[in-house]
Amino acid sequence: MKPYATILAFAALASGVACAQSVSVQKIQGDVSVRHGVTEQWTTVAAGDVLRPDDTMRTGVRGSAVLMAPTKGEGRKRITLPSEVIVDVPDIRDLTPEELMLKLTMEKVRGSSYQSKDDVQAPNASVVHGTDKAASTSLKENDPAAGIQEWNGARVLFDNGFYSTCALKGMELFRLYPETVKDFDRRIMVAHSLELAHLRGEALSEYLSIQGMGDLSTSQRATLAQRIGQVKGK
Repeated sequence: MKPYATILAFAALASGVACAQSVSVQKIQGDVSVRHGVTEQWTTVAAGDVLRPDDTMRTGVRGSAVLMAPTKGEGRKRITLPSEVIVDVPDIRDLTPEELMLKLTMEKVRGSSYQSKDDVQAPNASVVHGTDKAASTSLKENDPAAGIQEWNGARVLFDNGFYSTCALKGMELFRLYPETVKDFDRRIMVAHSLELAHLRGEALSEYLSIQGMGDLSTSQRATLAQRIGQVKGK
C-alpha cells in the first residue's frame, strides 16, 4: 500500500470514531440550510435537528444559527454561526495531537500532488474529514463567494477554540483558492491556529513564510514579529 493510501485509511478510521458524537441545532434565524455528504443539494434545517457527521451548514446573508456541540468532557458547547458562513460539521470538534499530525500530513500530500496526473484519490469525504468534502464541491463549483463563506466558517472554528480543524481548513482553502494565500489576516489566523494547537514548528514555518510576502504594512510586520518572537520564546 502506498504511504498516502495508508495515511488516508487511518484518517478515515479515526474520523469515523470521533464523529460519533452529535451536533444539534438549537436555534435558527433567516436563511439557514444543510447539505448531506458530498451532494450539491441544500435543504432547510430546523431548531431541534440533529446533524449528521457528514453534514455541512450554511447561513445566508440574513441567516444565523446556534449549534450545540460535544466537548472533551461531559458538557456541550454553544456555537453561534453568523451570516454568510459555510462550516463542515466534522470540523466542530477537538482533535488529538495524533489526529492533527495525521491529517496535516494528509493535507500536505494533497497539496503536493494536487495537479499531478496520479493525484491521490481520497475516500468518501464524509468519513475522512469535513474539509475533504469542500475540496470536491468547491473545485467543481469554482465559486469565489463560496470560498469567502468557507473562510468565514474557518474564522468561526478559530473563535470557538477549534484550532486544529481551523488550521486544516485554512490550508485546504489556500489550496482550493490560491489567491487567498496573499491575504495577511488569513495567513496569520492559520499560523496562529497551528501555534495554539501546540505545533510550534509548523507555526514558525508558516510565520516565516508570511514574512516573504510583499507589501506588508508596518502594523502587519509588527504583528508578525511579535508572533515569531512568542513562538521562539516558548
